[in-house]
Formats: sequence, structure tokens, C-alpha cells
Amino acid sequence: MSYIPDRILMKVEKPSRYTGGELNSIVKDKSKVDVRFAFCFADNYEIGMSHLGMKLLYGLLNERDYIWCERVFAPWPDLEKIMREEGLKLFAHESQEEIRNFDFIGFTLQYELSYTNVINMIDLAGLPVYAKDRTEGMPFVIGGGPACVNPEPIADFFDLFNVGDGEDMLPEILDCYRQWKSEKLPRIEFLKRAAKISGVYVPSFYEASYDENGAFQELKVKDEFKGIAAEKVLRRVVPDFENTYLMKSQVVPYLEAIHDRIMLEIFRGCVRGCRFCQAGYIYRPARERSPEKLLDASIALSECTGYEEISLLSLATDDYSQLKELTDKLIDYTEKRHMNIALPSLRIDSFTLDLMEKISKVRKSGLTFAPEAGTQRLRDVINKGITEEDLMRSSRLAFSSGHTGVKLYFMLGLPTETDEDLLAIADIARKVRDVYYDCHVGEKVRSPQITVSVSSFVPKAHTPFQWFPQVSYDEIKRRQFLIKDALGPKFGFSWHDAELSVVENYLARGDRRAAKLIYNVWKRTGGFDSWSEFFNYEVWKEEKEKLVTVGFEGSNTPDVNAPLPWSIIDIGVTDSFMKRELERALRAETTPDCRTKCQGCGVARYKGGVCVGK
Repeated sequence: MSYIPDRILMKVEKPSRYTGGELNSIVKDKSKVDVRFAFCFADNYEIGMSHLGMKLLYGLLNERDYIWCERVFAPWPDLEKIMREEGLKLFAHESQEEIRNFDFIGFTLQYELSYTNVINMIDLAGLPVYAKDRTEGMPFVIGGGPACVNPEPIADFFDLFNVGDGEDMLPEILDCYRQWKSEKLPRIEFLKRAAKISGVYVPSFYEASYDENGAFQELKVKDEFKGIAAEKVLRRVVPDFENTYLMKSQVVPYLEAIHDRIMLEIFRGCVRGCRFCQAGYIYRPARERSPEKLLDASIALSECTGYEEISLLSLATDDYSQLKELTDKLIDYTEKRHMNIALPSLRIDSFTLDLMEKISKVRKSGLTFAPEAGTQRLRDVINKGITEEDLMRSSRLAFSSGHTGVKLYFMLGLPTETDEDLLAIADIARKVRDVYYDCHVGEKVRSPQITVSVSSFVPKAHTPFQWFPQVSYDEIKRRQFLIKDALGPKFGFSWHDAELSVVENYLARGDRRAAKLIYNVWKRTGGFDSWSEFFNYEVWKEEKEKLVTVGFEGSNTPDVNAPLPWSIIDIGVTDSFMKRELERALRAETTPDCRTKCQGCGVARYKGGVCVGK
């Protein structure tokens, strides 16, 4: 029976978002479990059901008899309005029970603009938003995911964070909780025990200090928790990726998710080192799975879901050392079943005819190439490691095989960027169009569909560009129109909203004072800030202006000795390496990938993965 009465479900858009009972969902006898875990995704059902990490940890936790992990998604505003009017609380999909009665409320933190949704969901569950206000008997609110490498903007709302890979760490935390629960100890005692687990950060055990101008100075362990909490929290890494949990079943949603297909994580991490890319640093070292295990998992997932597409996921799929062997084996299985293989993260410099044929075996999918910057100088600054010749070669392969269009992805606002770099984006688009016509000389063909997509650079914590400022809102708009005018009407052009990027910047490098900004905006708008129809830039701007500062803003002359709010988290990559990479960027020098030459970034300490320095 649904927690939400039928009379209400009949009034809302897509009621199947809330009813549960999907194929392969896991229902347990609650009287036979010791730990109930509400796995929350701070967005709607279709977005959350597309997320691989949620599927993975859902399966992993539920393998343990004493844990029942259930899924929770943010109700769409139409349902939320009715829930608040009628006093209904946030509930879990599987049991349809209120999550305020669970042991844990866990959030996967993927994107900064979901933060208002996080606190909205905590409030909708009927719990105090601020961790300091929660009392004995209330669930613990725990966060994980990539945004946890700078947890400070939302630290006040969370009891604890697990920083890094969750496969080993999260079960260890729940084991610790189970023991604590059996001993009937005070709430603080669990947090003390959890703080001793590698990768766990308990923000209430630390205090921040600021100078007379309001600039962040230090985050240190409070006196009463010295010897309990770590001076720095080291990101947890699963070194033996081959033998860690690999799901062989996944829930099939009632309605189409954004990514409605089988998802296989073929390797984790990246060997490249693009200097703007936070994921490339916080998931080091790169670790692979064998083709045999991946094939077994793909067959099992195919048979239990009926999906018609398998997507091979990683930060750069063609860096997987056994890609040919894996795709050859997969095609033997998928072709006779009319299944498609998707390779969504291909690098331009590795694009080959063989890969083209494999991803087009069943049906052609759209192609996106990501030069990132318009000139070779700027591509060297960001360490992209590709050339214009690579792009033209890949475009020729695509057009020769029957594709009639590509999307070209760029960033604007990158460090040291000039108008010359931006205007070169239009030059590249024209050259790609020329390649299309060169491939069809003498043929009567329709015009190619070449789209340029541009996002605004947001400096991220734990990257070599973390010390740089973001360009201003007005400057972002100017650069967008500069590119648009240079392209003219014959090319498609799309760009990421400047307003969203500015707010993302507030939060990506925020300190604990950003919590007040997030809270105040939430009180006025209610959430779903990652959706343009609900995002209100003026509210964010007004609330930001009321505060002295919300975090680190960077400088055009980067001060690498400036205290950083996120330095409490050690991602494994050393500060000295980040500083060297910044220096190389300013000289427009590239750094070889990890397989070519070890640069001594520091992650060899994990003793695993594709790391020649170990």
C-alpha cells in the first residue's frame, strides 16, 4: 500500500514516481534487520534512478541480512505542496514508511546546486535541519559522494560524512553503528567511534577560525575531540577494484529514467590529469576490472532487466586497457539480442574506426567531441592532451561512417583565456564542417548538424585551478555572445546558464559560512535549484550580498599559500603536486598521463590501481 493516498496520487504528475514495487526492488522483514538505511538522492525519481552509485550501494548494503537499504527521492513540488499541507512526511520507496524512524538518512552528494534539496528533504522528513539540533533517538544524517571533498558548505547539516569510495567504508560505519546500538550508548559515543574509521569526517568535532577581514584561516579539531578525530581526513580508496562489489541486479523503474539502461563501471579514476577536472583527481588512482567479470555482470543484468543498451562507464572509456577484448566479447552477446553498446566518454585522440563500428553495430548514437578550448595554447594550459589534428581525424572517421553531425563541447572562463581563444572555437567549428564536405565530395548531401556547446568554468577544490577566481557574471555573458556572434547562424549553439555557474562557484569553494546562504535561500525558494524553472538567481544574489563572505574566491595572481577551507580533506594527491601543476599550467606546459610517466602525485600510497609510481 502506498504511503501517499490514491486521492493525492491522482492529482500529481507521474504518480509512479512514488509507489515503489519496481522489478528487482528489495523488500525485507523490518523485524529481522538491525539497521535501516534511507538512501536519499536529492533530485527527482528519474534523475536518481539514473545514478550508478545509488544502484551499486543499494545492492551492496542489502546483501547484508541485518541491513535494509531503501531508496528515497525528492518529491516533485506538486506532491511536496500537498504533503506539507496534510502533514505527510518523507518516506522510503520499498517500505513506504517515514524515514524519520530509520537509523540513517544518507545522501549521495553529486552536485552543489542540490544542497537546497538536501535540507528540504531533511525538513520534509520531520527532522531538524541543523545537526546540532538533533537529539537522542533521531537518525544520523550521513553524506557521501564527490561533493564531500569539500563538505564545509553543508557541514552544519550533517552528522558525519564518508569521504571516498563507499564499498568498504559504508558497511564498516554501519557495523560500528550496530555495535553502538546494541550497547544503548548516547548519540555522541557513536560519532566518536565513527570518527576513528578511515575516511569518516564528523564536522561537529572541528571548529573554523577567520582573520579580522573575514578570510578563512584554519579548521582544527576541538580540544575535547583531540585524539579522536583526525587532523586530516584521508579519502578512502578501494585498491582491489577487480574484486570489490559488482552488481548483477538492478531495479527497473516504472517510468523512463534519464539513463534507462545497463550501466557497467569498467574502471574508476583517470590517468590523464586535466587540470580543470575535479573527478580526475579525487578518484585517483585509476583502477580496472577484468573483461571476464564485466561480461558476466552484463549478462546477468541483461537477463534480469530486459534492457536493450549497455553503457560502459568511466571518466575516459578508451583509456581502459582491455577495451577491445571487452567490446569484442560484448558484441558476441549483444548483437544477436539487438542490444546497443554505448561508449559515452571517448577521447578525441583515441577515437578509431574500430570503436566507431562497435558503437554503431545496432544503431547510431550521437557523437560528442570535447576539445574543451579553442587554441592549442589553452588546451596545453588545461593539460587536455589533444590537438586540432586529433579532432579533424576523428571528425573524418565519423562523417565517413555515415554520421551527419557532431556536438563540440568547450569551456569558457578558463584560466589565462583570451578573446583569441574564444574566437578560435568558431574557427574549429568551421573546420569540422569543411571536413564533412571533404568526405562527401561530388555527393548531394544535406548540411551537417554541428552544434557548439559551451559551459562556464567553475574552479573546483582539489584541482590545480582551485586558487583561481571565476570570471564575473557580466564577463561570462560577454564571452558567450562573443562566441555566438562568431559562429553565426549556420551552427547550433548552446550554453550553460551563467547564473547557475556563479552560484555553483559560491558553493564549490565555500566554507561553513555558506550554510547560512544555503539555508536562507531554501527558506525563500524551497529547492530544486538545479532546475532552471525553479532556480532564482536574484534570491541567491540577494542572500549572498547580506553575508561578508561564504568562502574562498581565488585570485588572478594565485596565492598557493592561502588557507583553503577544504584542506581538512586529504584526497591522496599532495599539495606540492597541485602547486607544480599550477606552475606548469601558467607556462602552458603539459604533463604526461600516469601510464606514460609517474609524476609523483601522491596516490601511490594507496598501493593499487594503474599507478606506475607504486
